Amino acid sequence: MAKAIRMTRTGGPEVLEYVDVEVGEPGPGEARVRQHAIGLNFIDVYFRTGLYPMPLPSGLGQEGAGIVEAVGEGVTHVQPGDRVAYAGRPNGAYSELRTMPADVLVKLPSGIDFETGAAMMLQGLTVQYLFNGTYQVKPGQTILFHAAAGGVGLIACQWARALGVNLIGTVGSKEKGELAKAAGAAHVINYNEEDIVARVLDITNGKKVPVVYDSVGKDTFIRSLDCLQPRGLMVSFGNSSGAVPPFSMNELASRGSLYLTRPSLAAYSATRAELEERAADLFRMVESGKVKIDIRQRFPLAEAAAAHTALEARRTTGSTILLP
Repeated sequence: MAKAIRMTRTGGPEVLEYVDVEVGEPGPGEARVRQHAIGLNFIDVYFRTGLYPMPLPSGLGQEGAGIVEAVGEGVTHVQPGDRVAYAGRPNGAYSELRTMPADVLVKLPSGIDFETGAAMMLQGLTVQYLFNGTYQVKPGQTILFHAAAGGVGLIACQWARALGVNLIGTVGSKEKGELAKAAGAAHVINYNEEDIVARVLDITNGKKVPVVYDSVGKDTFIRSLDCLQPRGLMVSFGNSSGAVPPFSMNELASRGSLYLTRPSLAAYSATRAELEERAADLFRMVESGKVKIDIRQRFPLAEAAAAHTALEARRTTGSTILLP
């Protein structure tokens, strides 16, 4: 038996139950992983609340790091004893031990510990594909990135600085602004005290930005469009404030033929080769010291509900992990 978080219904953090589960032998294409650390991400909240539907009962969580205990038929890229990390479906990372599809596992370099591995995979791979796939950022450009003091945001600030990109980060407090600046943001905008669009116009001398990265959703969507140059790209990759409501396509036309995309990590790591290439780039950035994974909250796995409460209340900064 192993301890795990399970849910039989959607709702608030109280639906997360800490229970004993049976973990079987891996089948074809599967691996059994003893987890040493588990990543906490806002996408977990989307599944817990039902915003992203999933069959119930179910586990939760899409990111972790640990050691392979056994592999099923056909699995050759990892073997028992390998240190591995992963990010992606199916849900079930909130567990001491799990049997899972092996194709999402990548070998974790010896220079990266389990906690860092669990905290960086989903967030780090997200920044990697946002900056290198969804839109190819270039040195000297000025871009807008919302929630710059969050887990993804702090990685983005560092990555942008390493690439010579001027990142404007939005934050909700002076303290979060200081975190974003220390991580590499060229400018910060406190959206509780400043007008985002006016400040972007001021920073860019009226030119606006070629791309906006927005994980907030409903609360920032229209203002994000207003910050874009004609033919600029709106990258809506999350909705922590709620889903973006239906809108007229004329909103894009009236602002200069804007582009809009809603990317996902799954689409940008659809093949084994692409996953390994993106993971290798992330590992290089972390091992070089250009990107440091800032783990600011640690919760026991049994206290996953408390971790969700803190995350939704925006009381967390940087990365958060659960420890089995």
